[in-house]
Amino acid sequence: MTPYGATHLVPLALFGVGLVGAVALGRRRRGLGRPTALDRAWAIAVAAATVPFQVVDVLTRFELGVSLPLHLCDLAWVAAAVALWTHHRVAVALTFYWSLLTLQAIVTPSLGEEFPELRYLAFWALHLLIVWAAGYLTIGLGLTPGWREYRATMALTLAWVAVAGAFNAVAGTNYGYLCRKPGAGSALDLLGPWPAYVVAEVAIVAAVWAAMTALASRRPKVPADST
Repeated sequence: MTPYGATHLVPLALFGVGLVGAVALGRRRRGLGRPTALDRAWAIAVAAATVPFQVVDVLTRFELGVSLPLHLCDLAWVAAAVALWTHHRVAVALTFYWSLLTLQAIVTPSLGEEFPELRYLAFWALHLLIVWAAGYLTIGLGLTPGWREYRATMALTLAWVAVAGAFNAVAGTNYGYLCRKPGAGSALDLLGPWPAYVVAEVAIVAAVWAAMTALASRRPKVPADST
């Protein structure tokens, strides 16, 4: 896929329109309490839009460095589905924080396939749905995370870095771009060579998430399921 060509600009436009719609929908539904039938239907839609693509990809064109569910977005869509179904604070927080990294993939995608190839469709369905869910749950419904959820997200993210990094070292893969930067260019190019850019990325993400938490903590809390 050519960055900022037609097959990139169309999903970007769809992303913007969908995010505005998701936030507006959430604001209209704010204060309803526990998850509604719409929330749970959305959770099912997230799974339905990702799992079949991943299964078909594994069965028909498996690649060790691409097809395994070791990308952070593979965890993010699960968090989004759980958050929509339950409104659990940690799941909402994971969706909220991880959507920032998903947003980077939307703006600077590393994608070799073009429309209408399966991986192209799966990539955009996965990434757009995660960020839309984050906007709906946090900006829309007002289910903003606090410092406890920030710490939980940092711990889980570092655990993913450790697992993905260890697998990369053994298998020679590059999940999470923890071993080398995307070939198409990204914000990681500004952070120096490996492994400095990985350390810098973790530090920047931790700081940005902390700033997001500080801002969110100033807003009135909307009750959510914390069990």
